[in-house]
Amino acid sequence: MARFPVQAGGKTPKKGRSPWWWVHHWLGLKLAIFMTFVLATGTLATLSNEIDWLVDPAQRVMPRETPKASWGDWAAAVKAAEPEATLQYLVAPLEPWFAARVVIERPDGGLRIAYVDPWTSEVRGVHGWFNVNRFLRNTHRHLMMPVAVGVPIVGSMALVLLVSLITGLVTYKKFWRGFTRLPQWRKGRQGEARRFTGDLHRFVGLWSIWFLALIILTGLWYVVEVFGGRAPPEPKPQVVTGAAQPIGPELDALIARAQAVDPDLRISGVSFPGEKGRGVLVVGQARAILVRDRANAIWVDPRDGKVLLASRGEQMNLHQRISEAADPLHFGTFGGLSTRLIWFLFGLLVTGLSVTGVMIYSLRMARAQNETRPRHGLLRLWVSFGPAAYPALGLILISIALTPGAVVAAAGG
Repeated sequence: MARFPVQAGGKTPKKGRSPWWWVHHWLGLKLAIFMTFVLATGTLATLSNEIDWLVDPAQRVMPRETPKASWGDWAAAVKAAEPEATLQYLVAPLEPWFAARVVIERPDGGLRIAYVDPWTSEVRGVHGWFNVNRFLRNTHRHLMMPVAVGVPIVGSMALVLLVSLITGLVTYKKFWRGFTRLPQWRKGRQGEARRFTGDLHRFVGLWSIWFLALIILTGLWYVVEVFGGRAPPEPKPQVVTGAAQPIGPELDALIARAQAVDPDLRISGVSFPGEKGRGVLVVGQARAILVRDRANAIWVDPRDGKVLLASRGEQMNLHQRISEAADPLHFGTFGGLSTRLIWFLFGLLVTGLSVTGVMIYSLRMARAQNETRPRHGLLRLWVSFGPAAYPALGLILISIALTPGAVVAAAGG
């Protein structure tokens, strides 16, 4: 069996520690840098739209009691502001204080987002497509690398979390008692910092089991999809050609046709047909739970208003429903801002597990006072990470280095 030399100076580990404990300890220490990065970017990604809202005044609007303008009005306002651009799709405001978003493509091929006041149809700004939301999502999902490369790398952390969860529970004797065992600081007690950190680590870990399980299952599912386990796509209608891009009342009439097919559909997005388009696509939420908006899709022919195809989330097979549930469960989007706030909170706690795990090791080594390890805490930790620290930092730096290229690509450069 492989050895896990965590004692300073290469000493033989103390007796009484099970192999499960050493596996848990070794994984938590050696992979801490990259694990913390993945968990932190995922946590921030749950509220990435809100972060964009904070940093970009164009996205902020004042809610009103009056009825909102129509989808057609939003499209017409953007077309007037950007006459040379092609409208790609419209997105309803996430919350009452958010602007509506209209993604456009300029003649140079660059994508932009126009932010529109949903009540007045005022175009508040036209900014780059690559924003905080896109940076965090792309970094967390595939490190800005090609999806086939980046997703398995990030997804492998789900397997590490699974092993850490199992080994942590196995080594925590009568762990169910720990749910009510609050960490307490006993001032003046020798080694209290290490004990308190350990108690906090176990307490947070226990209360985060449900969240860890969701992240592990969905993370592994993303890897399965990359390696060929993706669910079959929903059918699409025949290609529509020769249609002018509908805006204003024309677009509203098409959306009304789609709404008549499914009155329960809460429309969240409208897509325009491109060069090889298949009609105007209307998506949103209806009766099915834990599905992305695209699961409820109605296609309308912009030439005559005929409904080409309608698909509903509740009609999907089991494989498709599993695939559709991955994103809502991974990011907590299924319940709006309230569930995303819960996901953000537990994301912080789980990220903290990685940090406190390293702190426990650091405090243990500081207490050992072994001269073969550097006395300075940060240097001691760096040495303890071992060779695994270099590829971890390398992946993080690669992700950051690839970001400017992603920004230029989105801008059409």
